Amino acid sequence: MPSVGEREAPLLRDLMPWAVRPLRLGRAWVMAPDAAPLQARWERLTGAGDEAGRAALFRPTRARTLHSSVPQLPGQPTSTARLAREDGPCPEPVRIAHGPFDQLWLIPDHRLLDAARPELWRVADDRQIHVIEAAGPDPDPVLGFSALLPDGHSPAGRPGRIRPLYRRPGGQEPNLAPGLLDHLATRLGRPVAAEDFLGWTAATARGAPCAVPLTADPELWESGVELGRRALWLHTRGAHSGERPRMPGGQRPYVRAALPSSGLPDSLDYDPDEEALLLGEGRISPVPRAAWEFQAGGVRVLETWFEQRTAAREPGTLEAIGPAGWPPAWTSELLELITVLALLAELRPELRALADRLADGTLIDAAELREAGVLPVPGAARRPASVLDHHEEGPEGQFALL
Repeated sequence: MPSVGEREAPLLRDLMPWAVRPLRLGRAWVMAPDAAPLQARWERLTGAGDEAGRAALFRPTRARTLHSSVPQLPGQPTSTARLAREDGPCPEPVRIAHGPFDQLWLIPDHRLLDAARPELWRVADDRQIHVIEAAGPDPDPVLGFSALLPDGHSPAGRPGRIRPLYRRPGGQEPNLAPGLLDHLATRLGRPVAAEDFLGWTAATARGAPCAVPLTADPELWESGVELGRRALWLHTRGAHSGERPRMPGGQRPYVRAALPSSGLPDSLDYDPDEEALLLGEGRISPVPRAAWEFQAGGVRVLETWFEQRTAAREPGTLEAIGPAGWPPAWTSELLELITVLALLAELRPELRALADRLADGTLIDAAELREAGVLPVPGAARRPASVLDHHEEGPEGQFALL
């Protein structure tokens, strides 16, 4: 059981009790780093001459075939006709978070996704922040954070858990143990909002299973919340703030040698003397060594990002349909990712110092939360809230109020 000293720190799964399993796509071709190939893949699928050819491209599973009858995903105005006779345009791709640091495009069509987790889509809006708890022994980082709806998988492909900050749209009903915020406010002598708790969690959570040591020191709490909010701002690329992360002047990465306009670079390397990232003949600098060496799940984040965009795909499959060259948007995304990793690396000394102060301070441990009635949480807190006040389209255009 995770603890600080001899005191049992409460577990994240009890403090944020509602969790959703990761998305299970069932077929890789429905997600891509660029939106345009998804539309081309859809046109190839719906343009197949017969059902057998369409099925070979689609790749049926037990959960989804060309004849599966399923409702729309919440908030996505897609057709609910069976795919066997679909001849309409591709649903508009949406941006989702992939792993702890990548962002990809997904066709948001329930007919294509084995397990799309509709309960997540119902509460995904411009107020939501998702906590992604990594799985596996001693994951690093143990938590990721995303304003975008996440797929919930680690770079190694292990399924984790997705914990939305809010149980209802519009930033309503925090996904927190009932009474937790009130208890923290009483002990700290100041108001505590859900976003404050999330900032504290971003700064202090550790271990597997993930634990969140809670301080009773108001000054330490404020320091941790401020540090954690900066980490959240970086993880979410400035979402909800209107300001994107940027390196200070003179340290910002720039393209020094252009990436190919046709074809994709066949290699990724790093020149530590020049602080340069080398993508084939392309060159970006300055790139701090800390950004290049930044790892998640035991692999370098930048290498994983590059492989996602350049790995060879099986010929003749829908996955093989991709961009003919390096899209300019990828360069912008890469520059921002370098910035995020570099700035997150700069926070590490402050996070270590906070952990040292926390270890020596007065804590609100799990026993105190049990005595206060905050723990254990009621069973209803672990289930999704009933959020529907409108009809969602069901299979074959039928409407039902769920």
